[in-house]
Amino acid sequence: MLRPQDTLALAVDALRAYRLRSALTILGLMMGVATLITVVTIVQGANVYVETKIANLGSDVFQMSRMPFAVTDFDVIRKAQRYKRIYYEDYLAVRDFCTECTITGATGRMTTRAQYRDLEVPDVTLTGQTPSMERIDSSAVELGRYFTEVENSLGRRVCLIGYTLKERFFPDQDPLGRVIKLEGREFTVIGLYEKNGAVLGQDADNFAVIPLNAFLDIRGRRASLVINVKVPGDPARFERAMDQARLILRARRHIRPDQEEDFFIGTKDSYIRLWNQISGAFFAVFILVSSISAVVGGIVIMNVMLVSVTQRTGEIGVRRAVGASAGDILRQFLAESVLQCLLGGLLGTGAGFLCAELLNRYTSFPAAVQGRVAALGIVLASSIGLFFGIYPAARAARLDPVEALRSE
Repeated sequence: MLRPQDTLALAVDALRAYRLRSALTILGLMMGVATLITVVTIVQGANVYVETKIANLGSDVFQMSRMPFAVTDFDVIRKAQRYKRIYYEDYLAVRDFCTECTITGATGRMTTRAQYRDLEVPDVTLTGQTPSMERIDSSAVELGRYFTEVENSLGRRVCLIGYTLKERFFPDQDPLGRVIKLEGREFTVIGLYEKNGAVLGQDADNFAVIPLNAFLDIRGRRASLVINVKVPGDPARFERAMDQARLILRARRHIRPDQEEDFFIGTKDSYIRLWNQISGAFFAVFILVSSISAVVGGIVIMNVMLVSVTQRTGEIGVRRAVGASAGDILRQFLAESVLQCLLGGLLGTGAGFLCAELLNRYTSFPAAVQGRVAALGIVLASSIGLFFGIYPAARAARLDPVEALRSE
């Protein structure tokens, strides 16, 4: 029986003797492993991205809206379009009568264009907010200040802008104090939000925030709003606040106990649950596709090994004639198969790391290969080598020494 190091040395010599065939086999498996690692990396990065940039309300905030926050059923969306709007008076009722609600705010949203002198930015998200939203929203003001209660109550035309407007209008200037036009009306810039980047390919900095009363002067007093409530530090009180706010809104909308609600309540968890459902489906499909790629690589390895057994019949016969056992032949061919797969797995893992680094460097996508994912790629490659290498190795081991020598 050969020592393990001798078996490994023979396997290495065989791979060197057939460099092109070995290189093509390793390349095929490398692509399969790299695909698997890249897919897992993208899904994990997307999960982090959603948690930090889409569902950024915090676990202590809930919202109330006429339209659903997290749903994939378009029938629900169409039905919600017929629901009554949530007005400013509804916000005031929740703010004044919800004793469990710590901080209550309201927001309205529309799409418009922004202008500064002869420059124009289309598809700007214009958001009206109550001053209390500064303590509810997780977005941070990098430069300047937020508007005050007095400015909101008087409907003053002041605004805070996102980085896209700053870079388009004031690339080398301080934006504070500048006057821009939103929906054809002049607003003075008093603040700049910190940069968000792109969220799943969408610009998250192309927006402006103005006092809610100024927004309602533009949009109309009957515009539908979203009520935001923050209840920090006490999960039990958070649940009570949701129940209380729900009852207040049901009473104002004259909804009987046996009737379905015509509004929706959303939390960070509801966004995350929806995303997990979507990403879970994508993850399963991507894993299936990458697994098929890896299996195809394994089939290629098996075919190449079978061809190798046929081409090396004489070599096998000589080795058997000088005392090598069937087990020695089996272990040698298995070692060759596993060694090729390990090299392919290591190169595929390196390619996965490279893809993650390129995503991090040239995009705002937080991609990173975790150690367990890299280990998964190597284990997968080794398993493929063992599984698809067993049959060719067993066939080589079963060759009759006399017949093998006669083939020469």
